Amino acid sequence: MGKNGVRDLILQALLKIENNEAYSNLLVNSMIEQNKLNEKDIGLFTEIVYGTVQRKKTLDFYLNHFLLKKPKKRDEWILSLLRMSFYQMVYLDRIPDHAIIFEAVQLAKKNGHRGLASLVNGILRNAQRKGFPDVNQIKDEVERLSIKYSHPQWLVSEWIKQYGYPTTKEICKANLERPNVTARVNKTKATLTHVIEKLNDEGVVAKRGDLASEAIQIQRGNLFLTETFKQGYVTAQDESSMLVARAVNPQKDEQILDSCAAPGGKTTHLAELMDTSGQIIALDIHKHKANLIKEQSERLQMENIDIQVTDAREAGRLFPEETFDRILIDAPCSGFGVIRRKPDIKWVKTNKDVEEVIQIQKAILESTAPLLKKGGILVYSTCTIEQRENEQIVAKFLETHRNFSFDEQLKERLPKKLSPYFKQGQIQILPHYFQSDGFYIAVLKKH
Repeated sequence: MGKNGVRDLILQALLKIENNEAYSNLLVNSMIEQNKLNEKDIGLFTEIVYGTVQRKKTLDFYLNHFLLKKPKKRDEWILSLLRMSFYQMVYLDRIPDHAIIFEAVQLAKKNGHRGLASLVNGILRNAQRKGFPDVNQIKDEVERLSIKYSHPQWLVSEWIKQYGYPTTKEICKANLERPNVTARVNKTKATLTHVIEKLNDEGVVAKRGDLASEAIQIQRGNLFLTETFKQGYVTAQDESSMLVARAVNPQKDEQILDSCAAPGGKTTHLAELMDTSGQIIALDIHKHKANLIKEQSERLQMENIDIQVTDAREAGRLFPEETFDRILIDAPCSGFGVIRRKPDIKWVKTNKDVEEVIQIQKAILESTAPLLKKGGILVYSTCTIEQRENEQIVAKFLETHRNFSFDEQLKERLPKKLSPYFKQGQIQILPHYFQSDGFYIAVLKKH
């Protein structure tokens, strides 16, 4: 595919994301497949789409210096074209400015009219001549952090309240980095060494992970096209996420409830740790998401998973009290721990969304807690770094449920690297600690 063809696809993708028609990570994968992009084009497509979405606030700061008036509503797509062009000019050294400007003008002509092409040409040449304004000159430190590291100002203010300015700066910086591609080795089938060798034979370069004992990091090649993946030797999962099943610590022949199970990464990990014995009841509210658990279970050959389409807030009506030895609530959340992988999250989620999801989290805890046997373990986890959704939820739950307390043994189940970050029976992993997703895990014991 020619350069203009790839850039046309990039523009299409950005417009779909901008109009909230698609999540960036799902859209990127489907467009790569549909258009059968080669490896070089995949690299360019992915880099510019993710980069433009990640850096949107910084790019708009630049844009405001060169765009004298807002385009008409029907011509607003031109903003996405200018953002992707600025992204290449500022952040990609290998593409010369004259090539970026030429491609942008061609796209403006193709998708609009000569007047828009002239506007694009003028703005980009002006930026090339004058250079981009210095973000560091912004006086207000919250605004400067928000624009420099491209996060909504309300979210930056929220994190400063929770974590302080220096830590918030590290979080925002980490969220702009390229995420590691990691996978969990199915230890019921093979060792890490064996899987790394198998992948190597298929042209995929992998090494041991940094954090989880089951983890490998993919350094080169496409994991999903390999027979190793198709035959269930590995499953894609972030290293922070792999710690959750370890925290649950399931034993052979136990009854486990995974109350918010899709897409099934943690569910299948629990099954692997149980050596496919016992039974895992995996709930999810959406039928199409429950199908993802089914696909994962079948590919990994996990036969101890019973998938049910139901709302976890109704779990209390489905099962008798004290049915389960262990319960995992991997709760729906704002997802602010995975901004690196899903950059559009920071632009579409609002403070109101956080408040609404908190009510769901509380309801799921209330509904499932009675289903745990005395002496059993309940793990509450999220892929967010919002304290309102994490330690504050758990603290309020413990205040009203005196028959639960923190399980201090969590520390023994997880890697020693995490030692500095434990607080009683809970841990908050921030994105800059290990270049993994931001994750919260709390382990509670029922008395």
